[in-house]
Amino acid sequence: MKDGLHIGLSEVMTINITKDMFAQFDGEVVHPVYSTASMVYHMEWVSRKILLPFLEDHEEGMGAAVHMQHVAPSGENSKVTLTATVTTITERSLVTEVIVMNELGLIGRGEVKQAVLPKEVIAKKVLATNN
Repeated sequence: MKDGLHIGLSEVMTINITKDMFAQFDGEVVHPVYSTASMVYHMEWVSRKILLPFLEDHEEGMGAAVHMQHVAPSGENSKVTLTATVTTITERSLVTEVIVMNELGLIGRGEVKQAVLPKEVIAKKVLATNN
C-alpha cells in the first residue's frame, strides 16, 4: 500500500433509498425499507473508497469480513449517510468502523475488513473457485 493511509482517515457517502434497495427475496418485497443486504453493500463500498487511492498498481482489495448491526428501518426516498473511519491497518489488511445514519438518527453500525493482496494472488483464488 502507498504511504498516507492512517488510522482516523474517513470517507463519507450519501445515498437515497430506492425500491431496488428494499428487503426482498426472489424478487418479492418483504418490507418496503432499506435492506440489510443493501446496507452491507454500501458499508463495503464506502470502506473501499478509503482504500482505493492507497493501492499499488499490483494490488487489489478484497472483502474479508463484515460485522454489522441493522438497528432501525429507513424508507423509500430517505437520505442515508455512511461514514467509514479507519481503525486498523496491517501490511495486508484495512479495517474500518462504519456508522450509518438517516434523517432520524442511527440505523446501522459495523466493521468492514478488506484484505490487500497482489492481483496475481486474487486471480489464482478466483480461478481455483471456478474449476
